[in-house]
Amino acid sequence: MIHIKPSAAIRNNYNEIAQLCKETEQPVYLTKNGEGDLVVMDIKSFSKRESMLKLREMLIEAEEGRVRGDKCYTIDEVSDFMEKAVKEALNER
Repeated sequence: MIHIKPSAAIRNNYNEIAQLCKETEQPVYLTKNGEGDLVVMDIKSFSKRESMLKLREMLIEAEEGRVRGDKCYTIDEVSDFMEKAVKEALNER
């Protein structure tokens, strides 16, 4: 569900808007003179969204590399790399 509020709502009902963002984990769209103006969202949802966008960028970059013919690794190779990294990290303690 999309939540649309006039921009005055953020001034007059900040707590209500903040609660709505946190409960629904969805952004609230603010309008000014009937036109879209701002989007407000809680920090947890914003951080999650940013993480998802970064992951998407990394996946696109990896796919572009695969298409270019860059070196690829099998799941077993990656698993071996990770196991080795964990062992090295634990031995450094």
